[in-house]
Amino acid sequence: MKNQLTKLNIFSVKGVQMRTFHITWLMFFVCFFGWFGLAPLMPTIRAELHLTKGQVGNTIIASVAATIIARLIIGKLCDVWGPRKTAIRLLLVGCLPLFFVGLAHDYTTFILFRLAIGVIGASFVITQFHTSMMFAPNIKGTANAVTGGWGNLGGGVTNMVMPLIFAAIVGFGYTKAEAWRFAMIVPGVMMLVIAFLYAKYTKDTPEGNYDEIGYTKAQTKTDWSILADWRIWALTMAYAMCFGMEITFDNVASLHFVDNFHLTQSMAGFWAGVFGFMNLFARALGGILSDRVGGKFGMRGKGLLLAGVLLLEGVGLILFAQAGSLLVAIITMLSFALFLKMSNGATYGIVPFVNTKNVGMVSGIVGAGGNLGGMMFGFLFKSSTITYVEAFTYIGYTVIIVAAIVLITRFTKKEALSVSMNEPELAGSVV
Repeated sequence: MKNQLTKLNIFSVKGVQMRTFHITWLMFFVCFFGWFGLAPLMPTIRAELHLTKGQVGNTIIASVAATIIARLIIGKLCDVWGPRKTAIRLLLVGCLPLFFVGLAHDYTTFILFRLAIGVIGASFVITQFHTSMMFAPNIKGTANAVTGGWGNLGGGVTNMVMPLIFAAIVGFGYTKAEAWRFAMIVPGVMMLVIAFLYAKYTKDTPEGNYDEIGYTKAQTKTDWSILADWRIWALTMAYAMCFGMEITFDNVASLHFVDNFHLTQSMAGFWAGVFGFMNLFARALGGILSDRVGGKFGMRGKGLLLAGVLLLEGVGLILFAQAGSLLVAIITMLSFALFLKMSNGATYGIVPFVNTKNVGMVSGIVGAGGNLGGMMFGFLFKSSTITYVEAFTYIGYTVIIVAAIVLITRFTKKEALSVSMNEPELAGSVV
């Protein structure tokens, strides 16, 4: 790909590459904000709709389940349509359930709307695909990590801001039952604004849109043999453990702090938001380190880094689960959050190099793995026989097992070798 940037200047909006960089992370941020906008309001929604623990758990599962299939589809559509058209269409369709979730007045309709809202979580694949188009191999890991991290920041901001929007609406005289419904209109409007910006200021590639530069469906034909590549499934499991845990925590954190430490909805949302705010730098740190390690030790170094941060995430989760006080819970939460989000960045520091001809599909498969992990974890949190503390503990041990799997996976194959040898920063260091 011509005209890819070899340096990342986050304070620049000059050129289509940097305009796309900023708009695509902002797109994912807004989608993430809407995707988890209901989570910090669940204490109110649970009471109003009289939801049981199992039903709350089912809504958590629903919020991520649809995204599994959506990410696989979106990855393919990015290859065929291009990321620009894919993003615009997803935003226009995805805002609808945000506007209409306020019509839900029972468990069944509410869970159906949460299922529909989950589709916008596929925006992550567009962000990673589009960023990979704009940046050269030596900086892809960093650029992907920053856009992904700043987009994920929406999960932290929504935990802090949605309770405030809710409180402001109540302050205008509306009931709590009305306030959470009106609050969800806000992210829907935000998505429409981003759709306009995406259409006006971005291009599919540094040279132009697919239809402008002669991309055809034949050029983007998916090689289904990639499904036999073990490296993709190792990365899928890794992402299930880090991003899967992240979206699970975004969903259950407020309820955990309310039920275990007796915080108010606003205060619980604040601490849940602090977890999300770690994305401001932690995911980027994982991507930066992945690029640095890759420059010295090649793909083997990138794999070892990912295994290491996953291991530390698992240990941190176990310690968080055993926290007996709010202070200890916050300290251990920040610890496992750091390594979890670094794992996110380190995973996508490897993804663009696994199969350069099918970046969209690989990104979609690995991204779907994150949501699959979130869905599986959701079953633990809905169980009537497993406490939230036990669920966090079980997940911690599972993360450690996956770290061992990543450790023994060799990510260097012919595809990765050819990419590395064409890039000075990685040449000569592949093991």
